[in-house]
Amino acid sequence: MLPSVIRFALSQRLLVVILTLTVALMGWFAFRELPIDAYPDISTTQVQIIVKADGMPPQEVESRVTRPLETAVRGIPRQTVLRSMTKYALTVITVDFEEGTDIYWARTQVGERIAPVLVELPDNVEAQLAPITTPLSDIYMFLVEGDGYTTMQLRDILDWNIRPKLLGVDGVADVNSLGGDVRSYRIEPRPSDLVSLGLSLTDLAEAVEKNNRNAAGDRISVRDEVVLVQTYGQLRSIDDLRQVVVAVREGRAIRLFEVADIDVAAVSRYGGVTANGKGEAVQGLVLLRRGANSRKTVEAVKSELATIRGSLPRGVRITPFYDRSMLITTAVNTVNWSLLQAIVLVLVVLFLFLGNLRSALTAGAILPLSVLGVFVIMKYTGITANLMSLGGLAIAIGILVDSSVVVTENVHNFLSTGHTALHPLHHIYRAVREVAVPVVTAVLVIVASLFPVWSLVGVEGKLFSPLAATLGFAVLVSMVLSLTFIPVLASFLMKPGAESTPWLIRKLTNAYRPALAWVLSHRKTALVFSLGLLASAFSLFPLLGSEFLPMLNEGTIVVQTEKIPTITLEKSLELDTAIQKALLEVPEVTGVVSRTGADELRLDPMGFYQTDLYLVTKPIDQWRRPDPEWLRARLREKLGLFLGVSSGFTQPIDMRISEMLTGARAAVAIKIFGTELSVLEEKAMLVEEIVSGTRGAVDVMRTQLGGQKMLDIHFTPGCMACSGISQSAVNDLVSTAVAGTLVTRILQGNRPIPVVLRYPESARDTPEAIGALLVRTAAGGTQPLSEVTRIDLTEGPMQISRENGFRMVVVQANVEGRDVGGFVRELQKRIAAEVPLPAGMFVQFGGQFENQQRTSKRLGFTIPLALAAIFFLLFTSFGSLRQTILILANIPLAFVGGIVILYFTGFYLSVPASLGFIALFGLAAENGVVMMSYYNQLREQGFRVADAVMEGSVRRLRPVLMTATLTMLGLVPLLLATGPGSEIQKPLAVVVVGGLLSSTLLTLFLLPMMYAWVEGRTEGKNTDEMSEYRDS
Repeated sequence: MLPSVIRFALSQRLLVVILTLTVALMGWFAFRELPIDAYPDISTTQVQIIVKADGMPPQEVESRVTRPLETAVRGIPRQTVLRSMTKYALTVITVDFEEGTDIYWARTQVGERIAPVLVELPDNVEAQLAPITTPLSDIYMFLVEGDGYTTMQLRDILDWNIRPKLLGVDGVADVNSLGGDVRSYRIEPRPSDLVSLGLSLTDLAEAVEKNNRNAAGDRISVRDEVVLVQTYGQLRSIDDLRQVVVAVREGRAIRLFEVADIDVAAVSRYGGVTANGKGEAVQGLVLLRRGANSRKTVEAVKSELATIRGSLPRGVRITPFYDRSMLITTAVNTVNWSLLQAIVLVLVVLFLFLGNLRSALTAGAILPLSVLGVFVIMKYTGITANLMSLGGLAIAIGILVDSSVVVTENVHNFLSTGHTALHPLHHIYRAVREVAVPVVTAVLVIVASLFPVWSLVGVEGKLFSPLAATLGFAVLVSMVLSLTFIPVLASFLMKPGAESTPWLIRKLTNAYRPALAWVLSHRKTALVFSLGLLASAFSLFPLLGSEFLPMLNEGTIVVQTEKIPTITLEKSLELDTAIQKALLEVPEVTGVVSRTGADELRLDPMGFYQTDLYLVTKPIDQWRRPDPEWLRARLREKLGLFLGVSSGFTQPIDMRISEMLTGARAAVAIKIFGTELSVLEEKAMLVEEIVSGTRGAVDVMRTQLGGQKMLDIHFTPGCMACSGISQSAVNDLVSTAVAGTLVTRILQGNRPIPVVLRYPESARDTPEAIGALLVRTAAGGTQPLSEVTRIDLTEGPMQISRENGFRMVVVQANVEGRDVGGFVRELQKRIAAEVPLPAGMFVQFGGQFENQQRTSKRLGFTIPLALAAIFFLLFTSFGSLRQTILILANIPLAFVGGIVILYFTGFYLSVPASLGFIALFGLAAENGVVMMSYYNQLREQGFRVADAVMEGSVRRLRPVLMTATLTMLGLVPLLLATGPGSEIQKPLAVVVVGGLLSSTLLTLFLLPMMYAWVEGRTEGKNTDEMSEYRDS
């Protein structure tokens, strides 16, 4: 079949050229249309239920809201994890589904399950499904600023001018409004006036609600025409609200302003934003719709904001501080620059090895054509252009030229030494046919070696499958072009005739021939030396250390802080401003925006004591030291000035990925499960102490369970019965007077302004004031609340986290200065020995370690399958068990260089490094296939084994060195890159370069020696033949 393909290509050269250029043109247009992002979409199918329960404490929310909703959604098909986080006034329930589950089906299932429960929840509870986003949907953040404007005015501009227009941008799921004051009309009754007129809070609420209605009177007929009847009773302004009649006393209408103060005020806040040490601010957060194009959406958002700026009030500014497209552009440019550098290096090396510009251009033409061909495949398979998929192409640059190099080099030899009477096409056909089978076998071996990567699941599968896919597609496209277009191009560019061997090849050949002769005559010494290298390298393997992924430098630092649990929102925001001023003293930091408490959509259910600080920094090349770990140390020094404030470092994407996987925001999460909150907290404190004392632990934080001050109001049925006071009357009083009740909304233009009924702060700001609240009795009188109830000041939980029905507490930490795997293994031993757990309690480790363990188990199963596939391909190609085993023996020897270079460069054994070892399976076998195939060809031509080995090795020295050198040089730009994304690709590149160094040397010396020994013995001539080289 292969000879027929080659023959067809050479006989239809114009057609092949046209088809190749057509595919290249399609590839160019495909590249321009490809969605571009920093990361592949690694999110799980996840549905969140956001529940607002204004005023309710955590335990009440858990028992009356969280548990009923959890029970309803438990058991949905394909569900994997059910998590919830319950705090003051809110709960967020997260349902994760199996890979491949349709998000709309999942949302429908969750919606149907919770619908019957929602009608039974307390009246003040609002529940809804979160927008169709992913954990990586935070793509653009900006401040709305303006000198002379209040935060309420700026929030109005964000909510009613900016947000509605951004929601119309394609790809935007929602725009989260944070910080500032939301405008409302607050009614603050004067208790003394209510008592004197015999009015209750319920009277006021009903009066306002009933006086804010329109009514439809259907229609009447007037002179045979239909006339619609309608009343207009809606309130239109705060003045209308003040004039509402609430009662009639002695024939006189009592208006609302006579018994209450009505004014513009902020609704109760559950969070806030501060910026740059200047106090409170207003922030907008654009959320990407699941499946949308990140960069295209961000660019559309920025374009819309440019239009919006022209319609803003004078002096109002929109100031961005986080732009995902900057990370996308920087990361993609890092890979693209590495790709361009690799292409240039490869072309230079081709010229040095071939010594002929025409031959170099022929072999090098495979590079742009293969890349463009891959873009076409990416478009039609739905692979986006991102850090990993483009990284696969960058890694493939040196590999995909291998097929072309072998073909071009053999064509070069045939044209230089062939019979001049024959047509050049005949020489080209014979040259390509001679190497076709080895080329196809080598490429299929490389593709088979990628099977373990394609088999990965979870985050690691979604992250690295695009890399394996583009790498596999690239070598397959290059194989096809090497057997079709490259021979055609050679027929146009390469001319027959003898040419001198390049000086570099002459020098290498003159050095290689005697060295190989020595090895062939001292095989025992060479074999012992090789086995010694192998043993030494594998003795280093346990010392490597392990981690899941190196940290990607996103260019934005997030500092998570926790203060004392009982801090008020106002005091927390004040402390945030002080922290910002301290951090801004670090020269590398140019801006700080802090987000405290819960956001408007409740996607980040934080407490008043929790803050995320987004740090804007100078470009890393402008730092005093271009080292993120050094900068974090400087920032920790500033944070250490604030006693009682614990902190941890992360990054926007890294934070969201960790939250998605474990519900925590750090590299290591230790989950302690149980039922009793007090016992959970006790054990968590012990674990926290152990983690803090373990080498490498930084940013250690524990979920705050207890410490929330509670004012418990207990009914005393006897006293209440004597006074004729019902529990509902007390509940309504406390709910309205203290928390406030949304009475109605006044529509002003397109803005519905909430009207809130609530006692003035002086009447509800202390336990004594609450005890003095007057409750209406059955006889129409009043009685202080403290006389009919028992009021106690106690403590309760700050937060209640649950997973799959169990309460849990999380201790989290980041790791610096050592590997995550060793860190966790040490923790596991210490916790098992030092933290006794009662029956029903258990501990789980999550975060990077959990992913790393899952990946190791998966690879442990799939790597043997890949080796079996490689064995089958080699055996099918050579038809010899001995020769197949000889080539496979080169694979562990390739690991020598990979392990040694990984150890001495300080990289840990991460998933990228593991993928580098997997890639070595195919690359180590590739050169062995080229060498051994030629040995067999020479033997078929009548060469003795020893002669075939010596002659074949020398003749194949150039293609073997070229393929290995080109692959390594193609990876050099990735080794030297410093931009975002290079952190993930470097371990892979380091392993491949080191492995190719050792495997190439062993291929050039050990494989010929082993082949001569094994095949020579079958002829019974090994001893005599080897003696010919003892004195060479």
